[in-house]
Amino acid sequence: QGVVGTETERKPVSAFLQLYTWEEIRIHNGRGPSKEQWLVIDRNVYDVSNFSKRHPGGSRVIGHYAGQDATDAFVAFHSDKALVKKYLKSLLIGELAPDQPSFESNKKKSLLEDFRKLRCTVEKMGLLNPDSTFFSLIFLHLLVLDAASWLTVWYFGISLVPFLIQMGWFQHDLGHCSVFRKPKWNHLLQIIVINTLKGLPASWWNHLHNQHHAKPNCFRKDPDLNMHPLLFSLGKTLSVEVGMELESLWHKRQN
Repeated sequence: QGVVGTETERKPVSAFLQLYTWEEIRIHNGRGPSKEQWLVIDRNVYDVSNFSKRHPGGSRVIGHYAGQDATDAFVAFHSDKALVKKYLKSLLIGELAPDQPSFESNKKKSLLEDFRKLRCTVEKMGLLNPDSTFFSLIFLHLLVLDAASWLTVWYFGISLVPFLIQMGWFQHDLGHCSVFRKPKWNHLLQIIVINTLKGLPASWWNHLHNQHHAKPNCFRKDPDLNMHPLLFSLGKTLSVEVGMELESLWHKRQN
């Protein structure tokens, strides 16, 4: 079912076409003195010697099948086979003799037939049909991301701030080993996100952040407070303590 050109399902031989054997076809592989290129498609023999230079897919693609059966490649590469076959008429020089198999002797018949049946099944299931909705959403997604990137650069310039915001929380969760069950995968992806993508050392962030969680909001011990005392200080007592420390430093500088 669906197998093209099998030995049990041959087309009638035309009285006006030359009959060829595989031995004759095999020597026209483009490497002989004549450089001629013949190939077989569905038991028909075509001379593509001159056409290969004009072949839309390139001369090498079609030249790889010179002296061989190209039926399956032809089916795979051409969606509108009826249209392509019109161009093949001018290249037709004959067909395989009735006593010749539909493919070369070095190919396994059962494997080839199984492959062709599988392809027919896949086509009937519609697995090769393009999904315009899916790829339209993919394209829209890319346009949105591209527009967002340009807007970010336009608004923030080359500042590091928007990039830190984009990746900051994700690498934060990786540093807490919250994404994967195994810590090593969290650390590996964290290195990719913050080291490679943002140019900041993951070891530096982990060193400071571990101290933060060991002594959260403890003045002089929490690195977050040391870097941004006004931003990270929480609670009345801590705020007063930080304020007094800053005031003391200000007076020292004034004196």
